[in-house]
Amino acid sequence: MRVLVTGAAGFIGSHLSELLVAQGHFVVALDDLSTGRIENLAALDDHESFRFVEGDCLDKTLVAKLMNDCDACVHLAAAVGVKLIVERPVHTIETNVKATEIVLETAAEHGSPVLLASTSEVYGKSDKAPFREDDDISLGPTTHSRWAYACSKALDEWLALAYARERGLPVTITRFFNTVGPRQTGRYGMVLPTFAAQALKGDPITVYGSGEQTRCFAHVRDVVKAVVRLLTEPSAVGRVFNVGTSEEVTISALAERVKTRAASASPIVFIPYEKAYAEGFEDMPRRVPDVTRLREALGFVPETPLDEIIDDVLADQRKRLEAPPA
Repeated sequence: MRVLVTGAAGFIGSHLSELLVAQGHFVVALDDLSTGRIENLAALDDHESFRFVEGDCLDKTLVAKLMNDCDACVHLAAAVGVKLIVERPVHTIETNVKATEIVLETAAEHGSPVLLASTSEVYGKSDKAPFREDDDISLGPTTHSRWAYACSKALDEWLALAYARERGLPVTITRFFNTVGPRQTGRYGMVLPTFAAQALKGDPITVYGSGEQTRCFAHVRDVVKAVVRLLTEPSAVGRVFNVGTSEEVTISALAERVKTRAASASPIVFIPYEKAYAEGFEDMPRRVPDVTRLREALGFVPETPLDEIIDDVLADQRKRLEAPPA
């Protein structure tokens, strides 16, 4: 296939592009490089099955032109990271909702199947874990920008499913649960690369809140494998899939494991949410996926052990720290 990948220069997008090309597909990579890095795509430079286009998903003319030349689209482009979301809520809403609308509209015009990347954030403040794809969602008040991202991605999902029902657009939705691995940065509050960089530099490892909140971390190589298989799985069309691992860890325990595996002397310090973000900031106490639906559809779920994931992130951060200044 010829696959349009939006947000292709990002952390997940670059790994996905590499896997698609390795499996014999042609990738048209679209990214405005606002958060993505062209260096992430270095392995695909001059590859005959890869084309990079610098541009914005909000440019309908450009998206329509690229979509017309492709057989399918994986829409990854979005505002991500808690820090960015809290600091720039207007950017978050506009980027997520408007760009997705343009991608879906142009895909419907050209009959191109779409895999929409969503997030575990859509479950909001629900305390019913593990989360199932058909569970109710519970979001915080509109006065807290923390929930703008969750709401915008939920709206993306509703819009995608509406296009599927009304216009027959083949749509598959994936909800990612804390995807991590090489090339991810801590720039916008991503916890594992932040911990890894702090541990390697000997800086304090900063845990926000009590540290008792739990998360499940999936290796990016497992996640993109699931994405490619869902993109080509007929039974996945019109459905929502959690993509993640069920290995649950508290954030304080994660900090300890990173410190141990880095052989670091860094102290672990706890910072209240209101100092890290803003007064009234709310967080999800648990974020655990039920991956039954994914396993039944693919016979596969992400299962890379957490210690292996941590080691890969530490190795990536060491390379960054050792690299000469640009």
